[in-house]
Amino acid sequence: MKRIMVKWEGVMPAVTTKFTSDDELDLVMFEKNIKAQIDAGVHGIILGGTLGEASTLEQDEKEALIKKSLELADGQIPVIMNVAEQSTKGAIEAAQQAEKVGAHGLMLLPPMRYKSTDYETVAYFKAVAKSTSLPIMLYNNPVDYKIEVTLEMLEELIECKNIEAIKESTRDITNVIRIQNKFGDRVKVFTGVDTLGLESLVIGAVGWVAGLVCAYPAETVAIYELVKAGRIQEALKIYKWFMPLLELDISPQLVQNIKLAEVATGIGTEHVRAPRLPLQGAERKRVLKVIETAMKNRPELPDYKNINSVV
Repeated sequence: MKRIMVKWEGVMPAVTTKFTSDDELDLVMFEKNIKAQIDAGVHGIILGGTLGEASTLEQDEKEALIKKSLELADGQIPVIMNVAEQSTKGAIEAAQQAEKVGAHGLMLLPPMRYKSTDYETVAYFKAVAKSTSLPIMLYNNPVDYKIEVTLEMLEELIECKNIEAIKESTRDITNVIRIQNKFGDRVKVFTGVDTLGLESLVIGAVGWVAGLVCAYPAETVAIYELVKAGRIQEALKIYKWFMPLLELDISPQLVQNIKLAEVATGIGTEHVRAPRLPLQGAERKRVLKVIETAMKNRPELPDYKNINSVV
């Protein structure tokens, strides 16, 4: 399989994992979704994140998803595998296996379940980075994972040359500027919060690890390309329409929410893996109403694939 360099920029969907009603991988629907992402112009595919229900996947399933994504991407865009493990040993094994199977890069979370100290977190990240030649994006999300990668920690971590990027999900978008002021181009900063996507791109984030892109790839890429070209008002118009949907990403049930949206756009199913279950009752009705309203008012997009960026 063709090995390509990871260019840390643009829209990289944290894709959902598709399951059948019998709780097996649904590679047919997975292929349909990945093709829709590629057709819309995304810049990379991230597998096995929170949206990908990573904690429920078996190793052979992860490998199957990597192989299928590599086949579909066909060298056009990089395939990134998320690593979220409880032990340093497990994370090293996961990173090395992803490299062996052919992934182009890694997104790396801090230790799961155990709230490590700053010292322990740095040691964990360094151990994994040193175990692989793959380029790495760190995932900084203290809101959900209770561990923050501070500027001081990041300064230590970039001693590892293959730690190249960070998914910034602190909910404080000024952190985008703090990281860039301190590290310049050495650390590529992605926004990781859908409801702060446009704002983060405007102030300098080079990319967007997105969630609702799973259901609405063209709208997400259009916002990115318009911002990059300096056409902020056009991007903002789409973003305002998008916001009620984007808010479905900042919920403990983000997987169920986004899979319902994928059903609406025809590129997914509602099947989740237990202990997750499909939404029920009033919350299901609320989410469906949000999606239904958005679908009725879906905006017409400009020819975003042929925008010339502002110099």
